[in-house]
Amino acid sequence: MIAEQHHGAHSAKVDMRLIVNGAPIGITHMGPDFLLIEPVAEHPPGDATIVLQVDHTERRWTVRLPNGISRESRRVSLAFSTKT
Repeated sequence: MIAEQHHGAHSAKVDMRLIVNGAPIGITHMGPDFLLIEPVAEHPPGDATIVLQVDHTERRWTVRLPNGISRESRRVSLAFSTKT
């Protein structure tokens, strides 16, 4: 039997969510000023929270959705919120 060698390789478990009015929305791609999200209902412009979890480490930050969320597009524009 040949032993497997991983040479330090690791596949991280990554989960990205956008929290809008307490409801989680799956993020499929994240860019510097936009997100691509799973299909969802419309939301007006406002604040939201991005949750990024890599393995067991979680990071959250508040963003502004200047154009809200539209049913016609999976792309959501972002601006950093002034809230802390």
